[in-house]
Amino acid sequence: MTIRVIVVVLLVTVVCVLRPGQDSNLVSAQSRRPSREKSQPQTARYTCPMHPEVISAKRGKCPKCGMALRLVEDKVEAPATVTVAPAPSDSSSFSSARIPDVQVYDQNGKRLNFYSDLIKGKTVAINFIFTTCTTICPPLTATFRRVQQNLAELPLQVQLISVSVDPVTDTPERLREFAGKFKAGPGWTFVTGDKSDIDSLLQALEVAVANKTDHTPMILIGNDPAAYWTRAYGLTSPTLLVKVIAAAAERK
Repeated sequence: MTIRVIVVVLLVTVVCVLRPGQDSNLVSAQSRRPSREKSQPQTARYTCPMHPEVISAKRGKCPKCGMALRLVEDKVEAPATVTVAPAPSDSSSFSSARIPDVQVYDQNGKRLNFYSDLIKGKTVAINFIFTTCTTICPPLTATFRRVQQNLAELPLQVQLISVSVDPVTDTPERLREFAGKFKAGPGWTFVTGDKSDIDSLLQALEVAVANKTDHTPMILIGNDPAAYWTRAYGLTSPTLLVKVIAAAAERK
C-alpha cells in the first residue's frame, strides 16, 4: 500500500510541474501569432456645398438650406458644433470684370443689359431663385423683402436683384406674379432671359448647377465702384444681411 501511495504522489507532482510549462508555452505561442486587425469599412460621406460643416452618412438635404447633399471622397470628421449663421466670406478672386453684359428681361418685360443697367456704379445684393421652388426660394425671397424694408431706413442706395435659375419656365409674367406675392418694391429687379444667356451669367457669378433644385442660397453682395465683392448666407437674419450690405456700400 505504501509503494502505491508513493507512486500516486509522484504522478500528481509531475503533472502539477508540467502543466504550468505547457500553459506558458501555449501563451507564448499565442503571443507569437500575428494579430489580425479588422479593417474598418469606409462609410460614404455627404456634405452640403454651401455648408461644408454639415456632414451626413446618408443622402439627403441640408437641414439649414435645403440643398441636396453631395458625396465627398475623403474622410472628414464631423465637427462638434454647427454654426447657425456662417459669416460672410470675402470674394477677393471675384470682380465686376467677370460679369457679362448679357441681355436680360425684368419682371415687367423690360429689356436690360445685366452689367450696364443693374450693376455698374451701384451697390447690389443678388440672390438666385425660381418661381416653382417650394423649398428655399420662398424664405429667400421673404428675407430679401425684409432686407429691402430695413435698407429703406438707411441713407443707402442698394439694388436688389433676383436671378431666375429656371429661365425657360420663369417668363417675365411669372416673375411679376412671384414678385407681387412678396410685395417687392422699386429697386428690386427679377431677372430672366434666354437660357444660354442666363447660363453664362450664372457661370460667371459662380453659382451654376446642373440641377436647378441644387442652386445655392448664397447672396452675392457687391460695391462696383469700390471693386468689392463678398458672399453671405441668404437664409440668415435680415438684420445681419443689412449689416453686411451696409458695410459693402460704405467701402471706398
